[in-house]
Amino acid sequence: MAAHEKVDVAIVGAGASGSVFAAVMAGQGKKVVILEQGPDWQLKDLISSDIWGRRVKPAGGPFILEGKHPVSYGNQGGWGVGGAALHYFANFPRLLPNDFRIKSEHNRAHDWPIAYEDVAPYYDKVAREVGVSGDAKAEEIWRPAGEPYPMPPMKTFRNGDIWLKGFEAAGIRMVPAPVGMNSVAFKGRPACIYDGWCHVGCPIGALANPLVTYLGDARKAGAEVRPFSTVTRVLTNDTGARVTGVEYYDRSGERQVQEASAVVLAAWAAQNPRIMLNSASGKHANGLANASGLVGKYLMTHFGSSTFAIFDEDVENHMGTTGAQYMSYERYGKTSHKDAFGSTFIVAGFALKTNDLGGIANARLDLFGPDLDAFMRRAARGLTRINAFGEEMPNIENRVELIADKDAFGMPLARMTHTYDKDAEAVWNANLDEGVKVARAAGAKEVWAARGAMPTIHLMGGTIMGTDAGNSVVNSYGPDPRDCQSVRGGTRDFRHRRRLQPDLHHLRLVAARGRASCGQLEGGRGVTPTAEHLSLRCRRRRATKESSNSAEEWCPGRSSTYPAYFSNLIPSYKRSMAGDRISYQNPLFQAAQQSDMALSTNFFLIHKIYL
Repeated sequence: MAAHEKVDVAIVGAGASGSVFAAVMAGQGKKVVILEQGPDWQLKDLISSDIWGRRVKPAGGPFILEGKHPVSYGNQGGWGVGGAALHYFANFPRLLPNDFRIKSEHNRAHDWPIAYEDVAPYYDKVAREVGVSGDAKAEEIWRPAGEPYPMPPMKTFRNGDIWLKGFEAAGIRMVPAPVGMNSVAFKGRPACIYDGWCHVGCPIGALANPLVTYLGDARKAGAEVRPFSTVTRVLTNDTGARVTGVEYYDRSGERQVQEASAVVLAAWAAQNPRIMLNSASGKHANGLANASGLVGKYLMTHFGSSTFAIFDEDVENHMGTTGAQYMSYERYGKTSHKDAFGSTFIVAGFALKTNDLGGIANARLDLFGPDLDAFMRRAARGLTRINAFGEEMPNIENRVELIADKDAFGMPLARMTHTYDKDAEAVWNANLDEGVKVARAAGAKEVWAARGAMPTIHLMGGTIMGTDAGNSVVNSYGPDPRDCQSVRGGTRDFRHRRRLQPDLHHLRLVAARGRASCGQLEGGRGVTPTAEHLSLRCRRRRATKESSNSAEEWCPGRSSTYPAYFSNLIPSYKRSMAGDRISYQNPLFQAAQQSDMALSTNFFLIHKIYL
């Protein structure tokens, strides 16, 4: 084990959350090291290809998936520097005031210990710092006024414009979508070229990923990024009252210890609870910050209600961005749909490539051979889609928990259990029904709703935010400098000001892609979580400045060629599909994990091809 100099701050994860903390702490002159389990990607490494793009999706120890609606986590995290924000769509919608008061207004879910007004200034701050294009004034038909976005809206294409007539007929107002992309040159970064490859990483820096925003700032200020460093435990002193650093394994599989005065957990929403639970000790028998028993509980996702349509004209579906061109909060009220409860956030106008996430071929998984060929020929010119993201209410049974099986480093694997409730299913179906009506009103020649398995996207939760140590894992803001026992939480920075269980001193927890616990506290709310995630991080930064002095899953053998023996592994795959239990611990997924194939894509494509 190599000797490492003690640092002021050790940050676990070089994604959106970790990058914000690193930029602020390094900018204040603190010695910062960022431990990232994957490669140290640079912009020049990013290639506009679905096959190459699978390299930046999650790798490392697999999760066991259970429940009626298992979490599809292939796009929930990231492999390497930049994290999921290296391949995200850069949609930047906001939470609305009603999201923070669900318990008070509807006697459902939870109220947040903060309000919209607490976060709003940081929405504007993030937009100024990373660069957001949109029309803030147009959004004021639904939300309180704020600062204008620093750039005008992105260019639109026929694949988005063609839907406007249908939305108007349904009484749904659409406005330009706010996105973290450059409609014009911004801070030395070029404008978008609209080639539609955002989901595999933007090689020109027109999309606001961590490499060209906060992580770039952190590096300039002297922060060290240590790639291929898989953190397995947060370490504490003999009394269990103070965090002393982290245990991690390097690229050679050797155990290392990095001592630090403060530790920030900024992995993704399932990995943070896994690390916390695995950090159990004699003083913390149930894991760190888990006096309430709620670490890993209230796991949440969004569900997408996609409507596909083919029009009798060229809609330029290869052009644009994978972020939205238009958006609407028109169905965002919690009771917008009859006999259903939960918000819906509507988007339209996306670039579609041939395959992979949301691709043309994946629009009709029921077709094979000549029928698929005929469909692809029609769709290549006229296919486009809309999507409606729905909100899930928090459920304590949806959770992350450790299991007996272990990874290559001896760290217990984890199980994710997830099932939607009847309200979520009702909102999903209502959105699909309305989407079909919108498509027909828009003049589509062929229309269908994506009524396969109910999707699970935008993983959130696992470190619930609350008002006291008995009902949460983290408080509403972050550690009080006078109270050294706070734990940080959330993704998007769920900072909770309140004294947490006297578990640790200066551990900050940030679930990089999942909204802060409780699934985000009051529910998974209907909008994509990026804006809240970054805004809450920035809100937390002020307290961090004042108290900062106080704390691959190494994946060997990743091949550049596809295994040639998938067909020989089908019996094992079929066995793993029995019941509600899906396991990535079988030869098929081990082979997929060690190739360039993303688990999220493999699961469906191999299933269709070979079964």
